Amino acid sequence: MSTTRPSKGERLPDNPRRRVATQLFSRSSRLRRVARWIITGSLMVIATILGGFLWFADSVASLQPPEGVKADAIVVLTGGYQRIDQAMGLLRDGAGKRLLISGAHPSTSPAQIQKMTQTPPDLFSCCVDIGYDAIDTIGNANEISRWINDNGFATVLVVTQNYHMPRSLHELRRADPVTDFIPYPVVNSDLTRKAWFAEPDVVRTMMQEYVKVLAANVRDWVGLGHRTGLRTGEKSEASGFKATL
Repeated sequence: MSTTRPSKGERLPDNPRRRVATQLFSRSSRLRRVARWIITGSLMVIATILGGFLWFADSVASLQPPEGVKADAIVVLTGGYQRIDQAMGLLRDGAGKRLLISGAHPSTSPAQIQKMTQTPPDLFSCCVDIGYDAIDTIGNANEISRWINDNGFATVLVVTQNYHMPRSLHELRRADPVTDFIPYPVVNSDLTRKAWFAEPDVVRTMMQEYVKVLAANVRDWVGLGHRTGLRTGEKSEASGFKATL
């Protein structure tokens, strides 16, 4: 049986499947419009996130400790002895009347910290408190807030790494919106004078911290419940605790 092709002027038989496919993928179809919206929206979200990261990295890189600053007290969020050294130096210089080391490991004794920082024993005994309850930045904020309220401080210097400062201030101001927190960033190297984006370790650290900052803001925006970040739900040992050697 022979078959013949239809001539150019002859119309092909109507095929329901072909008609549906043509309608779905035509330029004016709803599916094409939805796909365009999804792609455009995704590109805008990606551009916003990348732009936010560049802004975050630039602001962190430009952070510098203030000169001649004075406050009622000083708090340092543990995460490296360099932070504690910096905070102890501020205490010796009279930048604050009292210092809280927040988030110390339970196995670390006051004598070890005093020896490591070479702080005069009389200064350490009279003016340094140690908090052992915080396990993360949220816990630091809650531990510090209790300590501030117990001592009646109004202005507090916050000592932590420069990349950690935005999230630390966010959590502190959430836990204690009344106190005036003054950032005192610890700067390992001047990121404004070198191409930090060419250093994988720096980029990785910045990206990780930026994601945590975004998560903290989304958490507050959505209104999710806040965990304490403390080893116990009771009053922190740092609150009113006086370090003795």
